[in-house]
Amino acid sequence: MKLLSAGLTAALILAATPVMAGEQDFTLSNGTGYTIEQVYVAPSRSDEWEEDVMGADVLGDGEEVEIQFDSAENACSFDLKVVYDDGEEAVWPRLDLCTVSTVSIFYNRSTGATWAETD
Repeated sequence: MKLLSAGLTAALILAATPVMAGEQDFTLSNGTGYTIEQVYVAPSRSDEWEEDVMGADVLGDGEEVEIQFDSAENACSFDLKVVYDDGEEAVWPRLDLCTVSTVSIFYNRSTGATWAETD
């Protein structure tokens, strides 16, 4: 019985362990109808945006890109900002990237609404 108890304790400890760095990587899907020139992802606790993760690349409508994080980052809550090719910006705060693998963003031209769906 002692072995079963120790095994159960180890399983409970593992289940309670927080998600580790590197598990925040996600796919960004562009369904806005516009080209995205810049993408910024920063921990929600930060007052500053990190560097543009797209670099010289752009993300066309209907395209996806894998966003990968530095292994030193250990947060789960992130803010996402995109800058479109016309200079307009959209921001989505407090995305839990430890539980999300895909962020799909959309824009409705008739209403002007921009939104994100997560998987």
